[in-house]
Amino acid sequence: MKNIITTSCVALLLLSCQIKAQETTKTPETAKAVEATIEGENIATERASDMIKPNLYDYNVKDIDGNNFSFEKLRGKKILIVNTASKCGNTPQYAELEMLYQKHKSNNFVIIGFPSNDFGKQEPGTNTEIKEFCTKNYGVTFPMMGKVSVTGPTMCELYKFLTQKSKNGVQDSQVDWNFQKYLINEFGELVKVFPSKITPFNTELLSLLN
Repeated sequence: MKNIITTSCVALLLLSCQIKAQETTKTPETAKAVEATIEGENIATERASDMIKPNLYDYNVKDIDGNNFSFEKLRGKKILIVNTASKCGNTPQYAELEMLYQKHKSNNFVIIGFPSNDFGKQEPGTNTEIKEFCTKNYGVTFPMMGKVSVTGPTMCELYKFLTQKSKNGVQDSQVDWNFQKYLINEFGELVKVFPSKITPFNTELLSLLN
């Protein structure tokens, strides 16, 4: 009988010690440590999300022949995006753009032309007519996209990315005239906006390509 009582007492004592040990772990210091760990994990998650910058690679457009064109395939290249027109005082820039493309295309550089009729109705032609004009008069070989709107309420999604800081993460801008230029780096991020009067062989533009 004594042995039974003794065994029961020992069992109760061990159970009591386990309960006290569990209660001891729930100290204010432990709770603070847990909160600090959770907060640290949240900060790390936020910092990781900050490192994911908006980029061009999520966008798809139609090229001048009506085919799907994904900017994802340009990953790793520097890209100069230009809104073009066939009947503008800046139209001769086509020749310089082609020269620039030929000079730097082997160094992971590409020019993308976006015909637009937004300014002075200076690009009235169809995509077929625009393609023929660029090829015949300026020997354009860099990729040309289908005609789009680059300003106003009908602005295409790609130009919303280029002109809105909320989408590109860099700056707000607006396209003021034909042959405005947007330089994108090899990570798909906006680097610099060059107004129409800045020619393709501008010193600053060239320095950013090298």
